[in-house]
Amino acid sequence: MSDSEKLPTIESLQGIDSASESKHTLPYDKQKTEAGFDHELQTRLSEAPDGGIRAWLAVFATALVTFSTFGFLNSWGIFQAYYQENLLLHTPPSTIAWIGSTQYALTYLPALVTGRMFDLGYFKIPFFAASCVLVVCTFLTAECTQFWQLFLTQGVGLGAGCGFLFSPAIVIVSQWFSKRRGLALSATAVGAAFGSILFPVAAQNLIPLIGFRWTVRVFGFMLMATMGMANIFLKRRLPPTKVRGGLFNLKTFRNKAYSIYCVSGIMILLGLYTELTYISVSAETIGVSKDFSFYIIAIANAASAFGRLSSGLLGDKIGALNTMVIYTAITGITTVAWPFAKDESQLIAIAIIHGFSIGAYISLYSAPAVAMGRMEDAGRRVGMFMSLIGFGGIAGPPISGAICTATGGFVDTGYYAGGSIIFGVVLLLVAQYLHLGRLWGKF
Repeated sequence: MSDSEKLPTIESLQGIDSASESKHTLPYDKQKTEAGFDHELQTRLSEAPDGGIRAWLAVFATALVTFSTFGFLNSWGIFQAYYQENLLLHTPPSTIAWIGSTQYALTYLPALVTGRMFDLGYFKIPFFAASCVLVVCTFLTAECTQFWQLFLTQGVGLGAGCGFLFSPAIVIVSQWFSKRRGLALSATAVGAAFGSILFPVAAQNLIPLIGFRWTVRVFGFMLMATMGMANIFLKRRLPPTKVRGGLFNLKTFRNKAYSIYCVSGIMILLGLYTELTYISVSAETIGVSKDFSFYIIAIANAASAFGRLSSGLLGDKIGALNTMVIYTAITGITTVAWPFAKDESQLIAIAIIHGFSIGAYISLYSAPAVAMGRMEDAGRRVGMFMSLIGFGGIAGPPISGAICTATGGFVDTGYYAGGSIIFGVVLLLVAQYLHLGRLWGKF
């Protein structure tokens, strides 16, 4: 039986006893609007609980998802450094970076499919299958010895598994929260921050003790536990809807603000992960010890936990897009400044500021996409956005690696990545102007 057959339809919700539903849940009316969606459902959407046990359990479960996906993937820098210095010693850094960039890209690209599937009601089974793929590919990574093996398991396998997990979880949180959506989304992103701290620190301490293979296996067992709980607790609030259109709704791009917003995401992703990918490698070039260089990533990600929470609180007050503009501009500036760090203290300072600011974009980017249309089509709209910006994610780190190899340093790499981010921030303001008719406003 498919997920769509198990979930309630609009008609089946007629006459549901109010005791079995949340006090915020309203019965459906058979009278449909021209868009095929009834007035009562619109009322129900506007009255998201914004709290309660089930809503916060959804946040907790999604935090486990971000811990297992972005938390793990944001630790790619430790793998990049280890592969360059040990397992793939004779492979160019820009080639190795394709593993990490493929992970990042495939976390976004499948969202086009998962978003549409979610709208139609297919959630639980694909989510469980992707969880299994994530865990299995982690264990397989421990057995790899060659680039092509790592590319398939860690790049394609892990990336695709994460891609089928992240987008539906974020949309579910948006179903449960409206006025406090920024706080809820940033709370889920804290899971990614904790994962980004724990995985590098664990790797630094476990590899000398038990070796690389068993360290990765330990990571596999951790992901098995976190994704097991996420599968139990993550539940959607609203039933599936038969929204018109196919997998890719081109009519959505008639909204100029949404189109510019997608382009801005591509530009930002071209540079967003560059510093986290290469900061451990660059640390060693300025005299930072090899052992401590692994902790630089953990320090940046620890700072991001505070940045994610503060950006969510600020986003609820001044608007998600305004908050993204402020924080992401700082990310662009620190990316440009990063190669100019001359010693350990300067690099740590830049890593802390960079980590604090970088989390805001990942925490909040779905909120404007949700706000640019109807909730019943939010999964597909967010999915299209994430799939498009994935192209920036897959190209960014390899381009940065190629620039570094060609120039013999990270200065031009910082200019390229930081410039891409700042240009993307300018486009965010353009999107906001097109949506609101002014450069600064809350939506």
